[in-house]
Amino acid sequence: MSHLIEKRIKNAFRATTLLRARDLAAFGINRNQVRAATQTGLLEQAGRGLYRLPGADITQHHTLAGIARRVPNGVICLLSALSFHGLTTQSPHEVWLAVDHKAWSPRAENVGLRVFRFSGEAISEGIEAHTVEGVPLRVYSPAKTVADCFKFRNKIGLDVALEALRETWRARRVTMKELEHYARIDRVAKVMQPYLESLM
Repeated sequence: MSHLIEKRIKNAFRATTLLRARDLAAFGINRNQVRAATQTGLLEQAGRGLYRLPGADITQHHTLAGIARRVPNGVICLLSALSFHGLTTQSPHEVWLAVDHKAWSPRAENVGLRVFRFSGEAISEGIEAHTVEGVPLRVYSPAKTVADCFKFRNKIGLDVALEALRETWRARRVTMKELEHYARIDRVAKVMQPYLESLM
């Protein structure tokens, strides 16, 4: 491995912990050089097509960053979004990801991935932009996530939706106006109405 390639690799990871082979190509590092760097221990594989430097300073949201790098158009949703915002007692063992109903079905090796299909405003509204380990991360806001939990209550359980509503309201992370707005977008306004009234 030449000194020049080593320098390019280190430069590539200056602002992030995770890159795909195609990201490394933008720094003049081809796939053969990526393979050689992995074999010599200069890089380590963090998943299929994902690489990081050995001993990288990873955070508790490293898995989310990996999914975001691999599926940049996906949005962290439902239980994973609640966990990211610190609004649930549950710790999901899968990454819950929203994708457009027409999008290809993403896969992730070494990581449990649960995909939910959204369409129209339900996919595009309520997205917050965060950065984790230098990776852009799209996560639904607390209010949008609560509405989503009611929308998918038959799949995730009404108890999860109710806990999400209670926790976000108690933590003052949502307003009634926001909850009503996303309830309309997700077409669960009538379902949520009695629970919203109980908060008042």
